[in-house]
Amino acid sequence: MSICEYNRRGLDKACIGCNKNRMKVLLISANTETINMPVLPIGMAAVALSAENAGHDVFSLNLLGEKDVLLSLESAFHKISPDVIGISVRNIDDQSMDSPQFLLDAVREYVEICRKMSDAPIVAGGAGYSIFPRAVLEYIGADYGIEGEGEEIFPLLLDFLSLRRNPMSIPGVYHRRSERENPPRFSSHIHSFPLPCPGPHLDMPPSLKKDELWLPYQTRRGCPMNCSYCSTPVIEGTKIRSRHIKTVIENLSRFVANGIDQFFFVDNIFNIPKRYAEDLCDAITASGLNIKWRCIIYPWQIDETLAGKMARAGCTDVALGYESGSAPVLSKLNKKYGPDEVSDISRILNEMGIRQMGFLLLGGPGETRETVLESLDFSDTLPLDALNLTIGIRIYPRTPLARIAVEEGIISASDNLLTPRFYLRPDLASWLPDYIETWAKDRPHCIL
Repeated sequence: MSICEYNRRGLDKACIGCNKNRMKVLLISANTETINMPVLPIGMAAVALSAENAGHDVFSLNLLGEKDVLLSLESAFHKISPDVIGISVRNIDDQSMDSPQFLLDAVREYVEICRKMSDAPIVAGGAGYSIFPRAVLEYIGADYGIEGEGEEIFPLLLDFLSLRRNPMSIPGVYHRRSERENPPRFSSHIHSFPLPCPGPHLDMPPSLKKDELWLPYQTRRGCPMNCSYCSTPVIEGTKIRSRHIKTVIENLSRFVANGIDQFFFVDNIFNIPKRYAEDLCDAITASGLNIKWRCIIYPWQIDETLAGKMARAGCTDVALGYESGSAPVLSKLNKKYGPDEVSDISRILNEMGIRQMGFLLLGGPGETRETVLESLDFSDTLPLDALNLTIGIRIYPRTPLARIAVEEGIISASDNLLTPRFYLRPDLASWLPDYIETWAKDRPHCIL
């Protein structure tokens, strides 16, 4: 990176890009969970490629499917004696109120193992980390953390560390011994971030069957919807930033050439902006790639035209997070749609042959016994192939729901929320779980 590129970001006046030392980097994907489905660490792979493009040597290790983590780490350290170790944190917990599974203890153990094998500084990053940048850093004991887009921030951090310079001027970088908050600046040019392909940065675990793999792929980042409980604006910002569609098609083509033809578009709202979604579907169809894909939709502004384009382009499944069948509750969740729109969109998707996994959240602000029954009756009217039903809503920091929970005395203002905390209306707690368990028994498509 040249002096003009550093100065454009306002980070440093010295031409450190011209004088940096080449670093040996070990990147570790700490995720071993398959909460919804097994996924490849494509985000970490993109960070690895960015670091390589910046002139550093990178070795990547995916712990998913590894039976002996210690042996795998020992083997990785034998292959590369790292100057820097990066650990990607994908999930904090499984978001289950009934019996939450906390996932950071394993990550902390991996950090401790790395400490015994190397004196190299350890850098944490990933979507899970970005929600709790200070709390995760303290809990797992890493040296640095990156909140935000690692493709841009991690190579900068490596350059600063290579010259033994203080990297705290880089937005999004945290240090374990510093109390300073350092929020990121989200890039407006994600289309220029490198996109990995199968190879040294994206190996498939031997235990993962091809038909099980739906490769996560992101065409857009950021969400302006501001749903009261959602952490996406914290992770990605509120401004939608899109990759060039031509670049997306070229990258998908390379994956298909390497035998991967099932994709999960993990854009938080695939159908927004609607024009981009339509143009992307048209481009996929015109490419002749013959892929299958899933996506997450926001039940708003979807008509027959868009749904038809999605089906023709290979969309087989959607995650339909309608969350409630009660208009007042939807308003409390800060949704832009009502039950009638959800019904229309679900019908359209069904007519186009697109399977639907519905998501229903019960117990949030404004919820009553009457609105719960209204939502359940509403769910029965939708042509869903599966229904994921959740009691209680995971509270994330820096969200409207967290502020509501503090105001109502459900959590304290000092709670960092790293340990799972949930919002559930107190007057519902005594009867709702048992009622839902009985209700779900007659509906085999319901997942609790």
